[in-house]
Amino acid sequence: MSVTPQIVWLRRDLRLADQPALAEAAANGPVIPVYVLDDETPRQRRMGGASRWWLHHSLAALDRDLRAKGSRLILRRGVAAQVLDRLARETGAGAIHALRHYEPWWRNAERALKEALPESVAFQRHDGNYLAPPGSVLSGSGQPYRIYTPFWRALGQHMPPPLPQPAPVHIAAPASWPDSDELNDWGLLPTHPDWAGGFRAEWTPGEAGALERLGAFGLRAADYAVRRNLPALEGTSRLSPHLHFGEISPVTVWHATMAAGGSVSTFLGELGWRDYAQNIVLQRPDYASQPASAAFAQFPWRNGAEAAADLSAWQQGRTGYPIVDAGMRQLWASGWMHNRVRMIAASFLTKHLLIDWREGERWFWDTLVDADHASNATNWQWVAGSGVDANMFVRIMTPLGQSEKFDAAGYIRQWVPELAGVADAAIHDPEEAGCRPAAYPRKIIAHRAARERALAVWASVKGG
Repeated sequence: MSVTPQIVWLRRDLRLADQPALAEAAANGPVIPVYVLDDETPRQRRMGGASRWWLHHSLAALDRDLRAKGSRLILRRGVAAQVLDRLARETGAGAIHALRHYEPWWRNAERALKEALPESVAFQRHDGNYLAPPGSVLSGSGQPYRIYTPFWRALGQHMPPPLPQPAPVHIAAPASWPDSDELNDWGLLPTHPDWAGGFRAEWTPGEAGALERLGAFGLRAADYAVRRNLPALEGTSRLSPHLHFGEISPVTVWHATMAAGGSVSTFLGELGWRDYAQNIVLQRPDYASQPASAAFAQFPWRNGAEAAADLSAWQQGRTGYPIVDAGMRQLWASGWMHNRVRMIAASFLTKHLLIDWREGERWFWDTLVDADHASNATNWQWVAGSGVDANMFVRIMTPLGQSEKFDAAGYIRQWVPELAGVADAAIHDPEEAGCRPAAYPRKIIAHRAARERALAVWASVKGG
């Protein structure tokens, strides 16, 4: 083993196990693991508040895990390519290892770093954040897929993925450690007001927390296809923030789920959707800001004071639709929302309220602990009907019907305490049942009126 230090550039891959960049670095010399908080790279999309809360605790957990292996985490702040170039020269590093990232700003940063480094420093990129490297699953004509179903079938030809690799037993330290920022000085946590109390009760960021979630999910993975749609039950994996920050690899999740046995194809398809979303953003880097469908280029989304008030009511969970309000309040309190309710809330914003899907995408980006650039954009464009593979705009979810169909009474009671005393039969639509408590708002628009307005707007768009 060489004595030349090897830098590991960490981003959304904050783990020790099944981490190819770390494994390769550890096999070739003493390791300097570094995380760069980059809020300065041009066209960089800064993390939202909820993600910053998670990042703080994930970095703290990673540092503890590294120290148990004889290493530590170096923290630096600034333009990533410049910071890493300086660090490589400062430490005499022979290589920088990193997992490939596919967000447009990270691809730009990787190119800038490769150009900045002296020839004596290798820049080695590795795969490891997806089931298959984005861009590698192609059609028979060699083209990337735009539609999920054929993509998922093609991805299946690459499965199962290789077995996940264990964490290094020991990580050699350099002769001297470079200077590091103090995590607490980064200001990632909320201060006044401290809105993260519910986060702390709900989540344990870090690799150990991810493995604990995975173990708990394994006990119910076989029932996922049914239970995932019932927001009152603990039916989903809740692994999404751990996967987003790379505290666990999707390969590890895949093999653990298969080992659990039973009918797990639906859940594996959700892992596949994560790969699909990243492949779409690889093809369309502006997917979070530009609709894919030409019909939406000039769509007459509502704006002005009344639309702003409706957007605020949606954000605060004060729409008068209990299932929507429960989801939006769960999001604010815990940084997460049940997936079925995400679809209902997104459909309500774009179709009942005719508010631009990008407003919702930005709100989720700031408030979700699992705010993933590719998945967030792909999911919003799917619901709005503007995506490359999307639900039709005229498919308008009925929030009240969805609430009843998926037995959301207990979920509503948990997150909308004003309705705690309303009977199950009436809780999905207390206003229609004539038992709306005074503390709970009236509907900001009736369902039928909202549907007719949305269809009329769509007819004008298609007719124009």
